[in-house]
Amino acid sequence: MAKDFNTRAALIIFLVLSLALPLLNFYQEPVRKKPRYGGVFRVKSFANEFRGQFDPTSPESFIFVSEQIYDGLVKLDKNLHIVPCLAEYWEISPDSKKYTFYLRKRVKFHHGRELTAEDVKFSFERLLDAETNSPYYQFFLPRVVGAKDFREGKAEDVEGFKVLNKHTFEIYWTRPFVSALYLMGMHFCKILPKDLVLDQGRGFFREPSGTGPFKFDYYLRSPRLDIVGVRMKRYEEYFRGMPYLSAVEFSPHYTLDHFINDEIHSIPVVSERLIGKNYQVFQDGSLHPIFLGMSCHIPPLDNPAIRRAISYAIDKREMARATYDMRYVRKVINNFIPSRLPGFFPRDDENMFDIEKAKDIFLKTGFPEGENFPTLTLLLEGPRTDLKFKIYREIRRQLGALGVGLRLRYYRSSSEIQRFEDPYLIFIGKIMNFPDPEDIIRPLFFSKSVFNVFGYDNPELDRLLQEAEIERSWTKRIKLFRKIEEILHADIPAFPLFSHQNRVAIQANVRGLEVPPLGFYYLNAKKIWLDE
Repeated sequence: MAKDFNTRAALIIFLVLSLALPLLNFYQEPVRKKPRYGGVFRVKSFANEFRGQFDPTSPESFIFVSEQIYDGLVKLDKNLHIVPCLAEYWEISPDSKKYTFYLRKRVKFHHGRELTAEDVKFSFERLLDAETNSPYYQFFLPRVVGAKDFREGKAEDVEGFKVLNKHTFEIYWTRPFVSALYLMGMHFCKILPKDLVLDQGRGFFREPSGTGPFKFDYYLRSPRLDIVGVRMKRYEEYFRGMPYLSAVEFSPHYTLDHFINDEIHSIPVVSERLIGKNYQVFQDGSLHPIFLGMSCHIPPLDNPAIRRAISYAIDKREMARATYDMRYVRKVINNFIPSRLPGFFPRDDENMFDIEKAKDIFLKTGFPEGENFPTLTLLLEGPRTDLKFKIYREIRRQLGALGVGLRLRYYRSSSEIQRFEDPYLIFIGKIMNFPDPEDIIRPLFFSKSVFNVFGYDNPELDRLLQEAEIERSWTKRIKLFRKIEEILHADIPAFPLFSHQNRVAIQANVRGLEVPPLGFYYLNAKKIWLDE
């Protein structure tokens, strides 16, 4: 009897354990793998051609490459917080007009020389120098003491850039500047070695030297020896710790087959074959609004009523469907300032599409059914792509219902747009460089901005913007930008279409990847490692 009992008890215990073990296996935490060193991370860019431009002050440079080779004084983390980089810490004066940066000691450029405050001063002055021909000078020109005199050749250096000693650098602002640290983290505020740039001139950027986690190794070439990309190898003396990867290779000429065959690790989602497979698919942030702008300084688009009619004639949702591209996610928006920024909320009260309202405005302004209305030109940034042509074709179709004709023209620079004399529309995106509403409003809508390609000029908007620049209270500052946004909704120099979000497929063995809040262009390759 006891033997039978023991047998039954053992059987019950066995059955209980048999049922419990799978549950225990199901609930156990995954094994955390330790990052491995080695491997080459290969990235296909979003661009279709390789631009061998490694000067971070140039809009033609690849942000991704600059982020690997160079560093700035500060940078943004994944939560959009300012964190130290080359500057170990900083102090801000009580009146907010003086920023003192204390540089890390023993930080070395790739060619072996130690970073000094002279390099910082040189890099910022170079950005302001007219000979550099960088459009980004305007972020500093009205704000830094002595910047205008230096720009105009009236002074040999910028009075507001001070070297106190080998590791201390100061900036004197003309007035309080709330977004100063965000500006310091922008991709064009990288620090270059003064000695090499002065010695080599433009030749420096053929094989640049920075302080970043990866250093220039060599150019990638096609069988015909054409330059098609760049290889950057690990900088083992990097002050924030040696990267895991041995190297990073970056090229627009990698193909889908390269990815499918596991020859590269990152590619825009260019095919349905990348969805639902054993690949990681990431989508970046929504700080990239796209607008359809209008030439506010050229008749008849100098009339706000006509601009409103144009905005009523565009069905954004239909346009998003007609120009679908699996590489991107396009969410229809009605905000000029991205609602993801603190203090701003999506306007979801209307789609704005109303062709009958558009026709009624045309009738009242003397253009019934588009009669005598001049043919507009849609300006798209070159080079031509199938997606861009689909955008043109859809806008032309929708404006046709209003009786408005449309032709297409590609442009290469903002100066080319400013010379255009006929009324035009322009399809334009704004990649935010730092998470502040000023980074949308000042470049695109400030009357004196070199990036204002709409010919838009509103003194009240300019006044509110300048007031917001020196406002120290974030709550009051947000209110000022909300007023600015209302002005833009009334004037319609442009109107928001979509938020543009990139989709990227990543091989399953890639670890440590964090989606940058400002987009994949800012991908931090230092943290990435390959599980192979």
